[in-house]
Amino acid sequence: MSEINSTADGQQDRTLIDLPELRAQRSLWGDALRKLVRNRLAVVGLIVTGLLLFAALFGPALAPYAYTEQNLLRTAEMPSADYWLGTDEIGRDMFSRVLYGARTAVLVAAVSTLISVVLGLIFGILAGYGGGWLDSLILRITDITMSMPSILLAALIAATIKQPIVNLARNIYTETGFPLFADTTWLDLVIVFGGLSLVFWPVYARLIRGQILSLREKEYIEAARASGIPGAQIALRHLLPNAIGPVIVQLTFSFSAGMVLESSLSYLGIGVQPPQASWGNMISSNIGSWSYRPWLVMVPAATLAIATLGVNFLGDGLNDALNPRSSVK
Repeated sequence: MSEINSTADGQQDRTLIDLPELRAQRSLWGDALRKLVRNRLAVVGLIVTGLLLFAALFGPALAPYAYTEQNLLRTAEMPSADYWLGTDEIGRDMFSRVLYGARTAVLVAAVSTLISVVLGLIFGILAGYGGGWLDSLILRITDITMSMPSILLAALIAATIKQPIVNLARNIYTETGFPLFADTTWLDLVIVFGGLSLVFWPVYARLIRGQILSLREKEYIEAARASGIPGAQIALRHLLPNAIGPVIVQLTFSFSAGMVLESSLSYLGIGVQPPQASWGNMISSNIGSWSYRPWLVMVPAATLAIATLGVNFLGDGLNDALNPRSSVK
């Protein structure tokens, strides 16, 4: 669209309005956000993920009962006005335990994913930018780790290191009386953090390595080298920011996988242990009554399934939104 105005000397001054080059400049993240909100499944995933995080942060404050509170006169009840999701076999409120289980799932998934990302970034940058024997060594380690099934590797790590760490904590408490080591249930979380982190980090290392290999020969990297900028500064200031998009997408998939693996380890008895609330140990504790009290298993299992699907839907949407090969509509 254009508008023509006459000047005093009779010449026409053409003021251009709404030309493409004068429109608001579109950024990568702005385009990604627009594409994300047009994806209905991604929006559903965003809502589910938001509710999951809300339950993890504020659920325990909203829970009608403490997750360890028992009412032995009302065990294994159907959902009612007093107990919205019923009670388990020892009279604990299932709704309250599901809310506390959300905190456990989010905490384990978030911390283990964060540790994995940090390890993956460090080793991925070293492999991709350093090259040579260091690249080969890191690749061999990641190949060995990724060749093992995730659940089996996490279970092996947790089962192997759990008892020695618990014994060490008890010995420290016996010798020092330090109250932190009086109750070792928090070590369940630490062990799960470590096990899942060692499972997930090779994915990020290979992802970052591949991104850096594709970027390090770009013209602006060559220009930075020619300017005498140190290699570490080039990697952190130029390579890493441009390689971070795929990492954000992978974060969501690792987050959902972390929730599933945490529940799996707790179900197997080598993860988070009762009385701490975990969706996995809730399923394990009630699996024997599946045939005649199915809701005791269905409630935590369905919650885990919905939360995992929601995070995966969000991850798929982010993958489409941040994919540079997809066209901006």
